Amino acid sequence: MSERTLSEKIVLVTGGGRGIGAAIAHTLAELQATVIICGRTLPALQETAGKIRASGGQCEAMVCDVTDWNSVAALAARVEQTFGRLDVLVNNAGIGSFDGPLHLMPPAKWDAIFDTNLRGVFYMMRAFVPLMLASGGSDIINISSIASKNALANGAAYAASKWGLNGLSYSVAEELRGKNIRVSVVCPGSVHTEFSPHAGKDPGKMLQAEDVAHAVRMLATQAPRAFASEIVLRPTQKP
Repeated sequence: MSERTLSEKIVLVTGGGRGIGAAIAHTLAELQATVIICGRTLPALQETAGKIRASGGQCEAMVCDVTDWNSVAALAARVEQTFGRLDVLVNNAGIGSFDGPLHLMPPAKWDAIFDTNLRGVFYMMRAFVPLMLASGGSDIINISSIASKNALANGAAYAASKWGLNGLSYSVAEELRGKNIRVSVVCPGSVHTEFSPHAGKDPGKMLQAEDVAHAVRMLATQAPRAFASEIVLRPTQKP
């Protein structure tokens, strides 16, 4: 049985200019979706969108700061006006801090982590779920972390934000499953990107951005009658 495509579907990926977000955008564009990537840095977004278009895909770059409600609301209005629907929302934008114990963390850094990793996901769902409800059947895929499952010394705020993201996702899944919107989380281990340092780990054994994108691809192409609510992604060999 051939894999379902996303032909005529509209996909939005936050933090889509680089790293995991860019890999997800490339992968879903290969499935014939029209992909919108958003983030705060327009040049990075334009570079990724250009590469996707050069390889035959469809991609639009739009600036949005997920920590700013007005910015998110403006993006939602633009997507509705331009495309009239949204079929897949991938909440990928995230930041972290892994450089010391919680009792030494500046409060502003705590705020920044939660504003992006948790509040930003709320803003995106609050702004886009009404449009997704009107689209007839949609997926929300939230990129969490294996830190949402395990203790993470010197990364407590990041871990707490991802534990919170999982709880948010599972609860919203119950709210929306009867309305034909599936909500899932992907929880990868350490991924070889510029996101955070990985001292002492073998990059060749670590997860790659494309591995996370493959998990998103699986979620976005499931048969309509079921959905995997969570994927925990680990490297085959410990790096």
